[in-house]
Amino acid sequence: MTDNQQAFALIVCAIVFGVTIEMVRTRRLREEYSVLWLLTSCAMFFLVLRYEWLLGLTRLVGAVLPTTTVFLGALVFLLLIVIQFSMKLSRMTDQIKNLAQQNALLQREIEVLKQDGKEQEQGT
Repeated sequence: MTDNQQAFALIVCAIVFGVTIEMVRTRRLREEYSVLWLLTSCAMFFLVLRYEWLLGLTRLVGAVLPTTTVFLGALVFLLLIVIQFSMKLSRMTDQIKNLAQQNALLQREIEVLKQDGKEQEQGT
C-alpha cells in the first residue's frame, strides 16, 4: 500500500469514526446503531496501519487480492446491518400490534363508560 493510499484510508476511517460520534452526540443516531459503525472504522484503521494483517486475512479466507477481502468485509458489514434492522423491525412490529390492541380495548372501555353515563343521566 502506498503512503497516499494509507493516508487516504486513515482519513476516511477518522471521518467515519468522528461523524458517527458526532451523530450520536447530537442524537441523530442511536447508540445501538453506532456500535457496528465504530467497530468497523476501528477495524479498518488497524488493517490500514497493520497492512500485513490484511494480507494475512486475505490468505486466511483464500482470496487473491486484499481488495477482495475488503469487499468481502463490506458485504459482511452490510449483512450485519440488515440483520440488526430486521431484528429492530420485528420488535417494533410486535410493539405496534400490542399498542393497537391496547388502543382498541381502551376505546371500547371509553364507549362503555360513555354509554353508562348516558344511561345514568336518562335515569335521573
